[in-house]
Amino acid sequence: MEQRPRIVVGVSGSLGSLAAVHRAVAEARRLGGEVLALHAWEPPSGEFGHRRSPCPPLMSAVRELAVTTLAEAMAEAFGGADPGVPLTARTVRGRTAPTLLAAADRPGDLLVLGPSGSWLHRGMRGSVPRACLRRATCPVLVVPRPELAHTLDELSGRLFAARALDAELRGLVAVSGDA
Repeated sequence: MEQRPRIVVGVSGSLGSLAAVHRAVAEARRLGGEVLALHAWEPPSGEFGHRRSPCPPLMSAVRELAVTTLAEAMAEAFGGADPGVPLTARTVRGRTAPTLLAAADRPGDLLVLGPSGSWLHRGMRGSVPRACLRRATCPVLVVPRPELAHTLDELSGRLFAARALDAELRGLVAVSGDA
């Protein structure tokens, strides 16, 4: 019996990952396939830190946060509506890129990813899309950042600049008022 195509998609809850979920569902519709949405999580100090100093209550809290993050992301992506294709959402303990690569291991799989995170995230953890593109044994589709994300970045940049100018002006007023 021939398996239906499987589209594996990484879900972090970011706008980029939500765009990737929508693209994965569109690809599943086009190919007559199913979607496997994964949210990977790790202990706060990584596996090595956890083995050195295990803390069961912390692990339970982090696991529960991962489950909540995935559920909220899926609710946000579809607003409670049926996506129209078979969709399974799972949290998996592990680093993001290796977890996604292990899941997208069947012939005919397609791995769909959102864009890399912020420069800080990439600097600390590396680029998930880059790691997956380098090591994947199946096709990988990286969805570009949504236009809304660009607009929000621009607006937050303007807000930051306005606050900095406001603080600078308050400093000038305080200094001139002392004279």
